[in-house]
Amino acid sequence: MISDQKIFNHESELKLQSGATLGPITLAYETYGSLNPARTNAILICHAWSGDAHLAGASSTGESRPGWWEEAVGPGKAFDTDKYFVVCSNVLGGCNGSTGPASVNPATGKPYALSFPIVTIADMVDAQALLSDHLGIVYWLCVAGGSMGGMQALQWSVSYPKRLRSAIVLASTARLSAQTIALNEVPRQAIYADPNWRKGEYYEGARPDSGLAVARMIGHITFLSDASMREKFGRRMRINTHYGYTFESEFEVETYLTYRGNQFTKRFDANSFLYLSKAMDYFDLSYGLPSLADAFRKTTAKFLVMSYTSDWLYPSAQSKELVRALLQNDIDATYVEINSDYGHDAFLLEVDRLAELARDFLKRV
Repeated sequence: MISDQKIFNHESELKLQSGATLGPITLAYETYGSLNPARTNAILICHAWSGDAHLAGASSTGESRPGWWEEAVGPGKAFDTDKYFVVCSNVLGGCNGSTGPASVNPATGKPYALSFPIVTIADMVDAQALLSDHLGIVYWLCVAGGSMGGMQALQWSVSYPKRLRSAIVLASTARLSAQTIALNEVPRQAIYADPNWRKGEYYEGARPDSGLAVARMIGHITFLSDASMREKFGRRMRINTHYGYTFESEFEVETYLTYRGNQFTKRFDANSFLYLSKAMDYFDLSYGLPSLADAFRKTTAKFLVMSYTSDWLYPSAQSKELVRALLQNDIDATYVEINSDYGHDAFLLEVDRLAELARDFLKRV
């Protein structure tokens, strides 16, 4: 399967939730499968924090890296591209083809850096709605995503209720907890502490790779679980057979995290990391409302909500709170808690159960 990667250019300004405007904007997106003549089989899949538009398959741009949801998207898979037209776009504020802090500000001819306006999950969804118009898609059969992608799916149901038939929300939440905000702040501090960050003005010199690598290492720990780390690494050592106090990466888990952190700096921008983490912190569908249930008063979509028992970043209690709010509005909502040892990353790794549930759910839609 070969994805079709394109760039959507929107020349007009987009009004953001903060009241600021941004424009022109670009969104990088990839498509899979074919849109039917009635344009009723379109599914939008939204990526998580560090994801991008390259969802699955070989890229038409020559991208060699596998898609981030390779196991879930394709012919006969959970999101069957023989049946559905699947779209994935890099979010506004990202760094993989969509307008973000690393993009050139047309007013100055230099990268925006921290002059880039604050973006929220709602702003990301507004940009995706413009892409939907460009593609001629009046409504999505389904918007699906895990983690930050799940937040976008929820926001679609609130911002554009008439343009959404269903939503699949995986390992996500309707509002971040104090603990999750705290877990987002520590990686940001690692970037701030890197002398190369220079308050975001690093594009013409050395980049804050050390800080970004540490930030990714911290974040990656939150994606795993004690059981998955114990099974994968245990207390095994890669270099020494006895304790030597070399202060180098000795345990396998240390080496793994160092590798993941260093690899991350090759494909991601530190300022985008900061902006997207703040967008998640600000996400709260109940903000300014008497209750979370009030956020879904106009929502008409059907929901499939899934959580994972070992996910301590967005634990099952948050998904249950979401489902209660949906049911209070008589919304058709199915909730499934998956027994898993893979932590928050389970939604990316354990796709067999997802495939079974998604097929049945989409048939009902």
